[in-house]
Amino acid sequence: EESFAALERGAGAHRGTLSSDSVEELASHEAIRGNFTSDKLGNLAAGYEGESPIFVIGMPRTGTTLVERMLSSHSAVTSIGEFTDFPLLIGDLMAQADPAALSDAELSLAIDFAELGKRYSAAARQVAGGSTRFVDKLPYNFLYCGYILSALPNARIVHLTRDPLDTCYAVYKTLFFNACSCSYQLEELADYYISYRRQMAHWHQVFPGRILDVSYEQLVQEPETQAQRILEWCELPWEAGVLDFHEQDSPVMTASAMQVRKPMYTDSIGTAQRAGSGLDPLRERLQREGLL
Repeated sequence: EESFAALERGAGAHRGTLSSDSVEELASHEAIRGNFTSDKLGNLAAGYEGESPIFVIGMPRTGTTLVERMLSSHSAVTSIGEFTDFPLLIGDLMAQADPAALSDAELSLAIDFAELGKRYSAAARQVAGGSTRFVDKLPYNFLYCGYILSALPNARIVHLTRDPLDTCYAVYKTLFFNACSCSYQLEELADYYISYRRQMAHWHQVFPGRILDVSYEQLVQEPETQAQRILEWCELPWEAGVLDFHEQDSPVMTASAMQVRKPMYTDSIGTAQRAGSGLDPLRERLQREGLL
């Protein structure tokens, strides 16, 4: 209880230094969902089929880095890390359209999706070098699955899931750098997590069979079975070396830098229990939403 109280004070103090508007951020999530509806997808321009990138997405602290390291241990795959170009390119192409003639919703779908895919692939290829396949592990790309699958029809998306309370607790006690401003106040964190779940449910509805969900708990408890499933989804042949991800010596620039240097372990399952009653408001909120 004392530890959680200290965490709460620290997180609240840090939140006070941030100027982000969580209401505006969540409204943008909803706007994206409103743009990509089943009846609108048939009118979108064709995408770019020249590449087959792998996107690893999900909430932070759900095993995205672990899966990235497993994939990049494959002989045919290179990691380009948390590559921020895709959302930036969406903005660039929207800026080239005619904002005076189109509403915001129309503007977001009027972009040249083939050009988006081509520009992204060119930028990613500069980082990936000569590798035939590359993995982009920007967790927040869960917002843009509609753009990814429209611009890059051959893309593979791997979505990491984790117990909701464990996810939120792990996010809450992590100090992020210029990211995840919602994570320092439990009410804002609950709002964000609920929006994330709505986003992913929406993508599964309008792009059925295009996103592979991988449970973090199942991954660490049965790594070989889940690794085989992931490689099959990415159309990659089985290589046992993906289970030796912890032996890689390449740098890790995420909050999981220490964890992925170790062999697979299950100690992070159920970590929310360590918070005692501190997470009760969050637990009750997620229960009301049907997420627990």
